[in-house]
Amino acid sequence: MTATDDQTTVRRNDDAGRYEVWVGDVLAGFTEFTPDARGRQRFPHTEVDPAFRGRGLAQIVVAEAMADEARRGETVVPLCPVVVKYLQQHEVPGLDVHWPSRVA
Repeated sequence: MTATDDQTTVRRNDDAGRYEVWVGDVLAGFTEFTPDARGRQRFPHTEVDPAFRGRGLAQIVVAEAMADEARRGETVVPLCPVVVKYLQQHEVPGLDVHWPSRVA
């Protein structure tokens, strides 16, 4: 199956605690979130199916997740290296980021 012509979409899946990136009707990857004791959203892990690597899908799902968190007024705690790198390289208007001491 070629997914190059398929639509790429990002969806928030609250039941699974993650933002998912879909290529057509195939789940291609996700970034997980979980609230901490202070109600901040921790992002510990991002994963893209090996069949879909090299297409920038990790960046796409993280970008949309961070934009959505900003719209929701959430504070994000980046723990996943993909999320950390994205936030170090991109300004997300309105996003409150709490940098853990080990990545700041």
